[in-house]
Amino acid sequence: MVRGGAAAGRDCLSDRGAPGDGGLWFDVGMAEPIELPVGPEVSWTPVPPPGREPLQGDHVLLRSLVAADAGELYAGTHPPLGDPTVWTYMSDGPYADAGDLRGALIEAEASEDPLFFAVVRGGRVLGRASYMRITPEFGVIEIGNIVFAPALQRTTAATEAIYLLARHAFDGLGYRRLEWKCNALNAASRRAADRFGFEFEGVFRNHQIVKGRNRDTAWYAIIDADWPAIRSGFEAWLSPDNFDGDGVQRVGLARLIARARDDQRDLSS
Repeated sequence: MVRGGAAAGRDCLSDRGAPGDGGLWFDVGMAEPIELPVGPEVSWTPVPPPGREPLQGDHVLLRSLVAADAGELYAGTHPPLGDPTVWTYMSDGPYADAGDLRGALIEAEASEDPLFFAVVRGGRVLGRASYMRITPEFGVIEIGNIVFAPALQRTTAATEAIYLLARHAFDGLGYRRLEWKCNALNAASRRAADRFGFEFEGVFRNHQIVKGRNRDTAWYAIIDADWPAIRSGFEAWLSPDNFDGDGVQRVGLARLIARARDDQRDLSS
């Protein structure tokens, strides 16, 4: 027996699918069907996973990270030349020595997800980055495991490295969504996500335990509809015309992305 009242309004029968599938529903307490909102239909073909082909820019090269990179990566991110705090929010590192790091890179070299890249500037390995949580069936991919040596940080090469990864995900492979996640306490990573045009989507509390400590994770994303304006902002920022004779930027990246978004809105209105 079905009882009336407020509870009856929550006992619904669907003419298709199980509860939660969306579509046309009937409330036993009402005579008329209720049309619930559902997402737009998507004509979608799964995309390929990223491969190991190098991504070449004007200022930086991204290529497969290999065990032989341990010496340069260690030197750039550990004393006396490097800063071990770049590993603070990573699930790995810092390392005892180059041999210790080499052991980790042997595993990284064989991994397909995460798929690791060495970040090479001026012929030297000054960082690493990866694609990760690769989901070709839904067109979702993440950029993560980013460790940049101080010599790479705040350079044109560092910004171009992120641009190359994003451009390859959207334009080269056809992904719909590019994610950026970081420890919610990692202020530098959160500023970078904002600068690169990622939209903040919230914080997952008690998401992970990393190095014995709680991690709340801040989530950011760019979707395919966002990408054309963000790409235009990156390309304007990377243009030689955006730098003076001393290599100082004329207009910041975030401002150029905001301009491109405004232009896109004007064209669509």
